[in-house]
Amino acid sequence: MFKNAATDISTIGTEKRLLEAAGEIFAEYGYRAATVRQICERAAANIAAVNYHFGDKEGLYMAVLRAVHNAHVEKYPPTLGLPAGATPEQRLRAYIRSLLYRIFDEGRPGWHTKIMAREMMEPTRALDMLVEEGARPLHQDLASIVRDLLGSKATDEAVRLCTLSILGQGVYYRRARPVISRLYPQQKYGPKEIEGMAEHITQFSLLALKGLAKKVESRGFRRCQNANQQQRGKYL
Repeated sequence: MFKNAATDISTIGTEKRLLEAAGEIFAEYGYRAATVRQICERAAANIAAVNYHFGDKEGLYMAVLRAVHNAHVEKYPPTLGLPAGATPEQRLRAYIRSLLYRIFDEGRPGWHTKIMAREMMEPTRALDMLVEEGARPLHQDLASIVRDLLGSKATDEAVRLCTLSILGQGVYYRRARPVISRLYPQQKYGPKEIEGMAEHITQFSLLALKGLAKKVESRGFRRCQNANQQQRGKYL
């Protein structure tokens, strides 16, 4: 007779069971309302196991959020396996594809999205950890690509605004999905559609960045001309 894997919890490590159970409980009730007792009951673990493995409830919560983020980035890294010498255009395309595949990943547990959404709406101290370990490196990766495309003369503000604009395009498809489905019922979210969205956002962003780069160069050229004219005027 075969064993029932769903009920044979002895085959799953206590730490992993706690992470899975905690993720579900935190997503359902929120960090503040969830209790360690609820989590341990669902994980079929001794209540002292949380302190042993994670220190306390907050430590467990941070471990859950960190595990969710790491799982997504590991599955769809920002470079998607590009070689080291890839062009900025190639890097931007890979970054956008990675972003869309992460936010539309149907293979991940349903609570992954819910717990992250809760943390955004009801921030805890864990948000600082998420930003420093997760969001900031990803933003810096994209900002580096944007700066390469805008040119060295681009201001920090221009790089920041363009970085956020690119991210905003991708995130809107996910956050506004209920609205989009009503406005455009034909919009689907399978692999083919995600590739199409990624290509559109990439081309849209590249055209905008190249146009801005020309303006930056033109502005710099005019400043140089004006400076030369002023310099020549001193000797007339």
